[in-house]
Amino acid sequence: MARVRTALVGCGKVGGIHAQALANLSESEFVAVCDSDRGRAEAFAARYGVAPFTDVAAMIEESRPQAILIGTPHPLHAAPAVVAARAGVHVLVEKPLAASLEDCDAMLAAAREGGVKLGVISQRRWYEPVRRMKQAVAEGKIGRPAIGVFTMYSWRDQAYYQSDPWRGRWDAEGGGVLMNQSPHMLDLLTWLMDDEVEEVCGFAANVNHPYVEVEDTAVAVLMFRRGGLGSIVSSLAQKPGIHAKIHLHGDSGASIGVETDRGATFIAGVTPIAEPPLNDLWTVPGEEDRLAAFQAEDRARFASLDAVTHYHQLQIHDFLDAILSDRPPAVTGEAGRRVVALVQAIYQSSRERRLIKMTDV
Repeated sequence: MARVRTALVGCGKVGGIHAQALANLSESEFVAVCDSDRGRAEAFAARYGVAPFTDVAAMIEESRPQAILIGTPHPLHAAPAVVAARAGVHVLVEKPLAASLEDCDAMLAAAREGGVKLGVISQRRWYEPVRRMKQAVAEGKIGRPAIGVFTMYSWRDQAYYQSDPWRGRWDAEGGGVLMNQSPHMLDLLTWLMDDEVEEVCGFAANVNHPYVEVEDTAVAVLMFRRGGLGSIVSSLAQKPGIHAKIHLHGDSGASIGVETDRGATFIAGVTPIAEPPLNDLWTVPGEEDRLAAFQAEDRARFASLDAVTHYHQLQIHDFLDAILSDRPPAVTGEAGRRVVALVQAIYQSSRERRLIKMTDV
């Protein structure tokens, strides 16, 4: 079987999930790790039997990976991605793609220059209830998606923000709940609506985290290119956390929905996923009575796997298969840029108190 030589950049919290996937997948020949902290790189290397590095260029030259997975803090995604892509190495990046559109564009340009694939992690696309919704949209079961609603009522405490020096600062994190905790759900919303956002009006605020600079809550309304409407309420101000959901309503009158997270959204490498993702709304004509069966099926599956690692592994498998099959990955760099652009548009709308066209971001 053909394999891809792989390496990991960033041996922090989420790096453990990535390393486990790279070590487990049959398509992966895991050869190296890189981290600015030499001790941390050496500890990861010893655990997985790979070579440790503190410099990405040196790792590429000496270990010759064909693909790297970047799990550094997101403001630090661009530099290793650009180095790798220009060297002809494929790049998969943790969400969000970057903290700024300038960094996103530099990464995309380097990928084009190097002729490599660039992808971004959005493992919730592989949740079975989410894929059930995507299939329903593709089969026209709700008609044209007319309204898309994303709500997240979650929580992060002071210890979370103090766990890393870059958290909670505009100059280091690039934003708050929108930039860090919302990209997965913003990706799902636009993917499930099967459309791109055209105009945005939003507001952001810090409700109850006075010890950080960034917003803990944001609301926005969206207009999609084909006339669909969207609504976003994303917050980290509900203790101890309630849920994260996406609901779609079609022009046929039918509705479908998913609760991707119950309680506070999990922190990669720190907390488990305690509850299964479930469809919580299903009014497709002729299928109204299937919701209980969907939930039972997904609860049984959840009990048999580690949801934190399983869905990351499914997406990393897709990326490696995309390399071997020479096709685009399921979640491209362009998709990652659209999420960052949407976040930036909401910030701009909140600052300027006006409607923002996505073409102006």
